[in-house]
Amino acid sequence: MRILIVTAGSRGDVAPFTGLGQRLLDAGHQVAVAAHLPFAGLVAGCGLDHRPLPGDPQELIRARALARSPQEARAVTSAFLDRLADGVAAAMAKGTDLVLTAFGPASLSQAAGEAFAVPVIGTYLAPAFATREFPLPGVPGADDLGPDGNLAAGQALLAQAGTLQEGVLTRLRTRLGLPAAVGPLQAGKIRPVFHGFSPRVVPRPADWPSEVEVTGYWWPARPRGWRPPAELVDFLQAGPPPVFIGFGSMAPGQGDRLGELVAAAVARAGVRAVVQAGWAGLSAVGDDVLAIGDLPHDWLLPRTAAVVHHAGAGTTAAGLRAGVPAVPVPVMADQPFWAARMHRLGVAPRPLPFHELTAETLAEAITACVADSAHRQRAVELARRIATEDGTAAVLARIGVASDG
Repeated sequence: MRILIVTAGSRGDVAPFTGLGQRLLDAGHQVAVAAHLPFAGLVAGCGLDHRPLPGDPQELIRARALARSPQEARAVTSAFLDRLADGVAAAMAKGTDLVLTAFGPASLSQAAGEAFAVPVIGTYLAPAFATREFPLPGVPGADDLGPDGNLAAGQALLAQAGTLQEGVLTRLRTRLGLPAAVGPLQAGKIRPVFHGFSPRVVPRPADWPSEVEVTGYWWPARPRGWRPPAELVDFLQAGPPPVFIGFGSMAPGQGDRLGELVAAAVARAGVRAVVQAGWAGLSAVGDDVLAIGDLPHDWLLPRTAAVVHHAGAGTTAAGLRAGVPAVPVPVMADQPFWAARMHRLGVAPRPLPFHELTAETLAEAITACVADSAHRQRAVELARRIATEDGTAAVLARIGVASDG
């Protein structure tokens, strides 16, 4: 089959689909990934075709931060989504037999799939159906609201997301010659849906709809021919395992401020550190600090003592896979959810919200993380259990059924 994977957002929204894509390739399918242009090299480096989606999510974050009012921020977002909608349709128009879509562009993928008569399967990286068992990622506050409160808050969050995309979806359907949508956001109508995280991290809620599953993680593929930089290998061999520090796609433009803060925290905690630039452009300087760019987490993180990160879904998964404890520093969106989940699992101390981040609080959190051997023991045990899962198997089996049909 010709399979198109549609995803939008940061590197963490793209990387897991490279691993899923490679498994589909190995099964004999043709695989393309529709993603923003900055990730063309990542996709192609994993042996997958790339179909470009317009827009740069990093620029969107900056533009929203500079908006002078909520109305201006919404207008910026709407314009971005309109271009994204056209890009999803254009990617599908190039030909495909099946679409796998991430949650963010799911309603756009569903509309385009309807126009081109292509079936669409949901492949989501975070819980996306309201449940009584926990508040959905993105619900304000990370505290359990009780069964009825959890369900109501999740439904309200999904309705809010639908309202944000309603105008974009209406315009896309008009451009595609489709009738107006009836009922809730189309993303909620996609079946089946597979969630690419471990049931040992988030068990499947009993009240989720049928054909909505939790499969296990889809691990990012390592680019073919990749080798670790010699400078990094030398640094790792020169002393005890360092702490990894990186904030992914968060805090663009705050690199200098964060770099000074991180350098001071590392010195206070008395640890070595590998600092990843990310979208912030983070760069810390010191005898026991090495600054790096993007590289495969599956290679680096098992060689660290702890992982300080923004608790995005992708970095959270990589840290759990590596069996190392974490210091979660959540900023927004689904990050407080994953941060709270790590703490509940015992692999991390209490989360340190980004707005509370100082050299002192970060140093204290790092010390608390590495000094408590129970965090590492639980992390090692959880990693051992996760390693027994094959998150792509259920997706491959469903696609096999589709291709046989």
